[in-house]
Amino acid sequence: MKYTSNSVFTHSQKDKIGILISNLGTPEAPTKQALKPYLKQFLSDPRVVEVPKLIWWCILNLIILQFRPKRSAEAYATVWTDEGSPLLTHTKNQAKALQAKFDAHSPGKYIVGYAMRYGQPSVENAMNELLEQGARKVVVLPLYPQYCASTSGSTFDALANDFTKRRWLPDLRFISHYHDDTRYIDCLAESIKAHWTEHGRTDKLIFSYHGIPKRYLMNGDPYHCECYKTTRLVAEALGLGKDEYMTTFQSRFGREEWLTPYTDETLKALPAKGVHSLQVICPGFSSDCLETIEEIGEENREYFMENGGKEYQYIPCLNSDDAHIEMLFNLLQDNLHGWDVEQDMTVRAAQAAQLNAPV
Repeated sequence: MKYTSNSVFTHSQKDKIGILISNLGTPEAPTKQALKPYLKQFLSDPRVVEVPKLIWWCILNLIILQFRPKRSAEAYATVWTDEGSPLLTHTKNQAKALQAKFDAHSPGKYIVGYAMRYGQPSVENAMNELLEQGARKVVVLPLYPQYCASTSGSTFDALANDFTKRRWLPDLRFISHYHDDTRYIDCLAESIKAHWTEHGRTDKLIFSYHGIPKRYLMNGDPYHCECYKTTRLVAEALGLGKDEYMTTFQSRFGREEWLTPYTDETLKALPAKGVHSLQVICPGFSSDCLETIEEIGEENREYFMENGGKEYQYIPCLNSDDAHIEMLFNLLQDNLHGWDVEQDMTVRAAQAAQLNAPV
């Protein structure tokens, strides 16, 4: 095997600590042509779809990829902005804001990068950039508050696969979840309070999380439990009674049973039960994206209103709000504890020069 080397490395380069935040991913454009390779990469991940490989290859390539790219492209077109995909834009802004926080804390010591598990910038490309800038220790934060094998686990897979190709490996720390971190819970609660201050309260508050097949839960995935714990802690922080909120699961795909109750079916049924006004928040998403803007903000709104609902409000994700950035900064600081790097490279450079190595 030929291992990747850092072609721009010099022995006089200051060592730094790298921080990599990551999210799910996005196509490069809201077109059928761009969606097909993106969906193929995403749906080919065995962490995402746990079906025998040969059977799934036939279903994916002969059926799904023949029809879904066009429908997905139409949906992405409704949320696309002049800056591109909302998810990519928010993740860029989060990385930029975190870099500013770390620069203010310890100038020149930390470098913050961002990656997408599927699409670009890839984990491999993001790691290359960090290492080329001198990162010798790296902490990785997938922006999924609740752990799931399909998200956080898959991100670790991408890192592990990348590391098998590298000659030199940085020290690594990986933050797998933060679903019950007090600071995260406070951020969610405060965002809901701020929404209430501006818009008032409704009959019920829905906590909608991305779904996974129920089979994954039965096989030991903790995601379902972590979602419910997040909801419970936020509800307690808000002083909500049990009849004032619900946890639901959205975005199911395929025919097998997924985690219930389903968000869409719940919203269709609530007006008949006397719930005529709703607010929906998506605590499993750190950034607004297709699933929050279009699916929750538009599609599920229509389900509720068409079935007798009178008022529907979507509470945005935390995105790059100051409180969210402060929370992420503190979470990263906790996981950087005890780490330092040597930034005076004088001796190392002198020794390298004696060996005619890059100085």
